[in-house]
Amino acid sequence: MQSAFVIPLWADLTAVGLGGVQGALFASGFRGQRRLDLLGVVVIGTLIGMGGGLIRDLLLGVAPATLQSDWYLITAVLSSLAGMLLAPLLQRLSGVIVGLDAVVIGLFGAFGTSKALVLGLPAVPAVFVGVVAAVGGSVLRDVIMGLPVAVMHVGSLYAVAAASGSAALALLAAVGVPLPLAATLGVAVTAVVRLLAVVFDVSLPEQRNLHRRRVAAETGVIPVMPRSERGRTAGRG
Repeated sequence: MQSAFVIPLWADLTAVGLGGVQGALFASGFRGQRRLDLLGVVVIGTLIGMGGGLIRDLLLGVAPATLQSDWYLITAVLSSLAGMLLAPLLQRLSGVIVGLDAVVIGLFGAFGTSKALVLGLPAVPAVFVGVVAAVGGSVLRDVIMGLPVAVMHVGSLYAVAAASGSAALALLAAVGVPLPLAATLGVAVTAVVRLLAVVFDVSLPEQRNLHRRRVAAETGVIPVMPRSERGRTAGRG
């Protein structure tokens, strides 16, 4: 029933364009020795704009859609330049950047999951493809720039937000909801989870516990008992 569905070119280019703008805004914010020139900003913006689609198609074993049309690279480069030019204005509007980030994650996650389902993958692997497509561009960006990978750090919830939206999409598709509508709702779920995580400073409990322990150890405000001593204390109890 869903096999005739394909990602519309305009939708794919929208994701690429928004990713290019988001990547350029990120790259334009560096100062000092890490500051980037025009080419560097365009490279990072293009990587964010096209990286998710490339990773998605490589995982699915199909020809990368981003290399089948001139418009993908053109859109990524132009949107990166636009993001760089608008950076002084948009960087004052932190809410715009956070919202743009949430939508980009949602779009790449939804497109990755949708394409995987259309190609016949089961729901769980399809969700995995969606999550990797959603966060893949930012991981490549951080690795190339020599930065800590953002998706691995406290409070990001990038992967959790993408997984929530992708899982919602797969579930809706499984109960017969048309895939375009399921994809739209999946984008909305991802964006909402990501925005709530930022607004309310939500993070996974394991991450937050590790963060508190690290802060306690570094500041000395709270004494932290080594694991070995905790084990001996528990044994004596």
